[in-house]
Amino acid sequence: MRILGFLLMLALAGPGLALDKAAVARLAFGDAEEKTAAIAALISEGDPKAVALLEALSEGEVQTAGERVLIVKGEEATDAVTGDKVAPLPAEREDVVANNRLRREIEHALSALKLLSPDRAARLAAANSLAGGAGEEILPLVKKAMAQETDPAIKPVLELIAATMELRTGSKESRIAAIRTLGGSNSPNAKTLLMAMLEKGKDGSFSEPDEEIRAAAQSSLRSVEGKLVWGEMGGLLFAGVSLGSILLLAALGLAITYGLMGVINMAHGELIMIGAYTTYLVQNFFRAHAPQAFDWYLLCAVPAAFVISALVGMVLERSVIRWLYGRPLETLLATWGISLALIQGVRTIFGAQNVQVENPAWMSGGIQVLSNVVLPWNRIMIILFAAAVLAAMWVLLTRTRLGLFVRGVTQNREMASCVGVPTARVDTLAFGLGAGIAGLAGCALSQIGNVGPDLGQGYIVDSFMVVVFGGVGQLAGTVYAALTLGFANKFLEAWSGAVIAKIAVLVFIIFFIQRRPQGLFALKGRAAET
Repeated sequence: MRILGFLLMLALAGPGLALDKAAVARLAFGDAEEKTAAIAALISEGDPKAVALLEALSEGEVQTAGERVLIVKGEEATDAVTGDKVAPLPAEREDVVANNRLRREIEHALSALKLLSPDRAARLAAANSLAGGAGEEILPLVKKAMAQETDPAIKPVLELIAATMELRTGSKESRIAAIRTLGGSNSPNAKTLLMAMLEKGKDGSFSEPDEEIRAAAQSSLRSVEGKLVWGEMGGLLFAGVSLGSILLLAALGLAITYGLMGVINMAHGELIMIGAYTTYLVQNFFRAHAPQAFDWYLLCAVPAAFVISALVGMVLERSVIRWLYGRPLETLLATWGISLALIQGVRTIFGAQNVQVENPAWMSGGIQVLSNVVLPWNRIMIILFAAAVLAAMWVLLTRTRLGLFVRGVTQNREMASCVGVPTARVDTLAFGLGAGIAGLAGCALSQIGNVGPDLGQGYIVDSFMVVVFGGVGQLAGTVYAALTLGFANKFLEAWSGAVIAKIAVLVFIIFFIQRRPQGLFALKGRAAET
């Protein structure tokens, strides 16, 4: 709007430079085709004075008085051709009505004028707007902008726009040149345009009758498809890493409670859910009491989700699970009942409907690395967050006293107790740590989807698969397993669909565990012997 305001000021500041009187007359008195041609004529030279007239027409502020065309704002009128003030207002005036089609043409024309703006962001936005569809009438202005454009991100877009227009109205030579230009593009729009030229009608004839043009289109189509394949592969790789990081966050807590402690915790998914709802409450608190700091609510939500989930986990361990160590079937049934109770409790408090957790501004949008590949900021941040949690967990388990106690109790509980390790307290803290990491997973998951009572149910099976596939008690195995399953799921989804991909991965895990029960990485030493 600042750029548009500048153009308007420039237009009104130069009354000595009049617009084309004939074009203005066609715009006011002509039929639909004449008005479209008049818009093209007004913007063909990039005259900023045309902005005021086109904006006024779009907003219903253009009137005619006899043969004069006026821009009327309130009780003031300006001659649309000369820019001179008109006083007094003529008594008999008629509105010039702009229908939806004409408004679209005006929108494209204003975008085309912004292609000449000195501001890069305005030019890029205008180019992207015109890429969605524009009339051939603005082709001269697009070519003018393309000739003086030097930005490597904007010029290819302008070339694609110009080539698209040339395909529709140009001569045979210019159409072939436009097809070759499209062949150098990596845009899905270019592929669509080229495929349309090779389609056949119901009578079996090609939509493009010229064989030479079809041959050029076929060659360019192969080139574009080759570029798009690389983009699709890059998108799948990123999606695999993204899903792997989510599975890693969901499974890291279970790697402690099940992998290190041997507890089959069926309420692990509900601990993830608690972390997500904690994030939701923190978001609402910031929205109500500190709206100016809303974009930073995650800095409080992350530790809050960890602490609340950890406290719930420690209460579960002290009240139920402590009495069931060494009895896996009873532990499974008890934690399954706890999971149902937690789900119902959340439904009672928050309702059965999903709640929405909003991304902060710095996690919105994404990075467009290719025309068909956009990396969302929320996914990128979750990948970095998963790496940070993994690093913190490794430091805790390998470089701290608690980590030493956990590893000692895991390897030989009786010997650890004999040398003074408080095994009961270590169990509680370790279970709380696993539950807290589950809460962090819930906090991350809240940034990529809605939060509901059944949130955790969608990740409990995947979490167990990651831990078992990677190797029980192996942190490195959990990482490799999460990434492997993430890549496998995404590549199989692209090939066969989400449902078949899930089934295929599950069948693979079953056969893998039958052949190698210890997983990818087996425990070594006395822990493996026991």
